[in-house]
Amino acid sequence: MPAIVLIGAQWGDEGKGKATDLLGGSVQWVVRYQGGNNAGHTVVLPDGQDFALHLIPSGILTPRITNVIGNGVVIDPAVLLEELAGLEGRGVDTSKLLISADAHLIMPYHVAIDRVTERYLGKAKIGTTGRGIGPAYQDKIARVGVRVQDLLDEKILRQKVEAALEFKNQVLVKVYNRRALDLEEVVNDALEYGARFASRIADTRLLLNQALERDETVLLEGSQGTLLDVDHGTYPFVTSSNPTSGGASVGSGIGPTRIGTVIGIVKAYTTRVGSGPFPTELHDEMGERLRKTGGEVGVTTGRSRRTGWFDAVIARYAQRVNGITDFFLTKLDVLSGLERVPVCVGYEIDGRRVDDMPMTQTDVHHAVPVYEELPGWWEDISHCRSYEELPAAARAYVERLEELSGARVSAIGVGPGREQTIQRHSLLGG
Repeated sequence: MPAIVLIGAQWGDEGKGKATDLLGGSVQWVVRYQGGNNAGHTVVLPDGQDFALHLIPSGILTPRITNVIGNGVVIDPAVLLEELAGLEGRGVDTSKLLISADAHLIMPYHVAIDRVTERYLGKAKIGTTGRGIGPAYQDKIARVGVRVQDLLDEKILRQKVEAALEFKNQVLVKVYNRRALDLEEVVNDALEYGARFASRIADTRLLLNQALERDETVLLEGSQGTLLDVDHGTYPFVTSSNPTSGGASVGSGIGPTRIGTVIGIVKAYTTRVGSGPFPTELHDEMGERLRKTGGEVGVTTGRSRRTGWFDAVIARYAQRVNGITDFFLTKLDVLSGLERVPVCVGYEIDGRRVDDMPMTQTDVHHAVPVYEELPGWWEDISHCRSYEELPAAARAYVERLEELSGARVSAIGVGPGREQTIQRHSLLGG
């Protein structure tokens, strides 16, 4: 069975955890392939329990699945251990979680520099979560990063941390007037963390490719969303990694020819956390209604999300750069009770109509949405379990989004619960 990639098709927070959890009964492996604890996935089980996951793949809630934190992820070891303890304290079996030996670590100096840098930028800030993700990726690309495997060799770990602190402490003290970090404290803490999850460290790319050769199904779970991709997003208001489907191969060690299905998760409207352009953003009572009804508060940051209408320009763009084969439309129930539902079908930029994602940052900032209004519906759809049960107007909305976005809508979320999902087509390909 070819691997499946699951990605966000907007600016993140689309409901990827729900989709991963839904597929849990059909896959044997779930891999987180990029990002760090700057993202959050929420899963609500049938018994009403909800779990907020930041580093650990959403498949952890399905006991028989082997979960992998891939080489493309940056890991804060303290956060990982805290998340493991929280899950185990609620009775979740975490014994089948593996960690790539090649994943990079977020060190205390990454977090310290991230926070002071963002404050220093003031109004020009990017909207980082302040968790050290960007600085960790900077060190990775600069080839001075600390990897998970370094926790198994104290000599190498000490050499790398000592070299890093020689420069980082100069920046913290002389540029930002902060205290220097202590070498022994940083090294000893890292070694203690490593000892606690050493048994989970593995050559995960070998294991994943062996699993595919056995015809097992591997689900590659991205965090954040397409428009936050460092190459393909609304730069510079992006994350430091590649949430797009191309990043799945790099961040897991699975070759692109082994990927057969790409599922794009997309909300029935649009949200964004932090700074950056957002053409369909609403600043009125309707925007507040979407925020309140949709529970739009960031899982990781706790910040209120910016809200706006569905943007088909973004959806088409996400379909193209990811090769999306299927969309999973979430939160359709949030739109119930509206007389009319606008959908952005294009942009007007300096008097000209544009139907595709603008090439330049300037044009994105100047984009004015061109709307098409669709009939709304009044019925509560949270109890619908088949497509035919949806009101005619809701079905028409789904079909119009499908037409505008360039790929079939194979699943629809009508509530936060695991069971509140309508499946129109198989998400496993075919």
